[in-house]
Amino acid sequence: MNIEEKLKLLPDKPGVYIMKDSSGKIIYVGKAVILKNRVRQYFQNQANQLPKVRTMVKHVADFEYIVTDTELEALILECNLIKKHKPKYNILLKDDKNYPYIKITVNEDYPRIVFTRRVEMDGAKYFGPYSSAFAVRETIKLLRHMFPLRSCNRNIERDMGKDRECLYYHIGLCSAPCTGRITKEEYKKLTDDVLMFLEGKRDVLLKKLKEEMEKAAENMEFEKAAKLRDQIYGIEKTSEKQKIVSASLEDQDVISMARSAEDACIQVFFIRDGKVSGREHYFMKNTDDMDRSEIMSSFIKQFYDSAPYVPKEIILDVDMEEKDVLMEWLSEKRGNKVSIVVPSRGKKKDLVDMVYENALEALKNDVNLKMERQKNDAVSELSNLIGIDYAERIEAFDISNIRGTDNVASMVVFVDGKPHKSSYRKFIIKTVEGQDDYGSMREVISRRISHGLKEQNQIETGELKEDKAKFHIMPDLILVDGGLGHVKTAIEALQQLNVEIPVYGMVKDSKHRTRGLVSPDGEIDMPMTGKAFRLVAEIQDEAHRFAITFHKDTKSKKLRSDLLNIPGIGEKRMKALYKAFKTIDGIKNATVDELKKVEGMNEKAANAVYDYFRSH
Repeated sequence: MNIEEKLKLLPDKPGVYIMKDSSGKIIYVGKAVILKNRVRQYFQNQANQLPKVRTMVKHVADFEYIVTDTELEALILECNLIKKHKPKYNILLKDDKNYPYIKITVNEDYPRIVFTRRVEMDGAKYFGPYSSAFAVRETIKLLRHMFPLRSCNRNIERDMGKDRECLYYHIGLCSAPCTGRITKEEYKKLTDDVLMFLEGKRDVLLKKLKEEMEKAAENMEFEKAAKLRDQIYGIEKTSEKQKIVSASLEDQDVISMARSAEDACIQVFFIRDGKVSGREHYFMKNTDDMDRSEIMSSFIKQFYDSAPYVPKEIILDVDMEEKDVLMEWLSEKRGNKVSIVVPSRGKKKDLVDMVYENALEALKNDVNLKMERQKNDAVSELSNLIGIDYAERIEAFDISNIRGTDNVASMVVFVDGKPHKSSYRKFIIKTVEGQDDYGSMREVISRRISHGLKEQNQIETGELKEDKAKFHIMPDLILVDGGLGHVKTAIEALQQLNVEIPVYGMVKDSKHRTRGLVSPDGEIDMPMTGKAFRLVAEIQDEAHRFAITFHKDTKSKKLRSDLLNIPGIGEKRMKALYKAFKTIDGIKNATVDELKKVEGMNEKAANAVYDYFRSH
């Protein structure tokens, strides 16, 4: 039976229709109050339809329908079918598989607190998803300051007492269980406090910590009481007072939508007892050409279908054709009446406007978030390839000189896979003469890490403010431009400072293009099409560019200074030469006749300049 014959058999009843393509795959699911009228609309007057609908209809090879007794039953069935099949042309909530999480490895004797984008069935506890990787990292940093859990992946039982405390212990970000500085019971208490914080039980946690502080003070354990005091202060500082936004003191969800040409972002403010208890934003896909009403209706169905709680009132910024049946469905889920309101003025309209501004801001940030995810994927891939935890901060070093003169080094920094140019640093090599790349690499690594250790100590003692420091943040991974010799030299420099950071060399092929990474354990095979390879190539190119630019600037300044040492050339003639030829290379490549023509120059001075550059 073809489509035209099927259309004639459609009943005058409510139900759900299911569109399929030529392979039998479900590409769209919809509901109708009257199936006959709704389904026929797709195949009539197509010129008046939205482009997306016309495209979908072109791919429809067959359809099915399911008759229901009521529109509410049709809505429930539609929700279930969309959730199960995720049809190509339905408006869908974007999934959150790439969003960041905070992971607490409670399956380990000494749990770690780490950033991750993968949720695994490994016994750990995951908190999220969050929309901002930056916010997650800041939260982890804050928690480690208050409750210093480790972040390394070493085997604590095996390595107990083998090494001295790491840098994180000395700056208060780890309690050093690897050296026995804390008992397993004390460490478990730290872990429990972190879990309580992340689970939102901050009032309970504060009460518990205050009782412990008072008890410690009574027992004259003043150091312990001081630590508890600092933890209490940190929690109170992060727990902003909730603002009362609704005089009714009822539970409400306020929902608004912001749109761009490609995306729709829906922001939800959760108001409980008249106060904003939380908020979240969501992105919808397949929204091209769809009107706001249809997008909002799809969101309401998908969001509340799996929501653990439905409030008494839902405030929206757009009315919906399905509002009545949606209220009936939501009331059934809640167990008593739910109202959907679309205010045009008053305090509720002000609430909707506030939520809209937040939706708009989230939409603007989405482009940056997508780029961040792509970069994070590359860092994760690279970290997995070399067998380390997520390398949030990567520092790359390159040496530059010409036949052993004007030795300089560059340090470029990538954070979450992106250049962090304010952290770039330049080094003029001081202890090495001639062309000795290994010696230069040893010096620059030693200077960089020594600066970092010194600043960390100064911050700890209060001699230096953290915002004034330039080297205190240590890298998770060091990349050096060069082969195995450069790597071994860098590792030796780190060992002399008792610092352990992974080091790999960025090697090139015969055509001077990035080939991969090398370490004392051998070369790592990196697929050229992979994200990790592209990231390493970008880092190597950036380190080389920065080093070459610095070397040219250094050389140019030296030559500019040397000009004044040429007989007959003073400040006035030097300025005239720069005005005429713009750069030192322009002066260097000029002929005697061209030099003579410069204002203030004569043949003797021109010959002196010409001869100087031919002999240097």
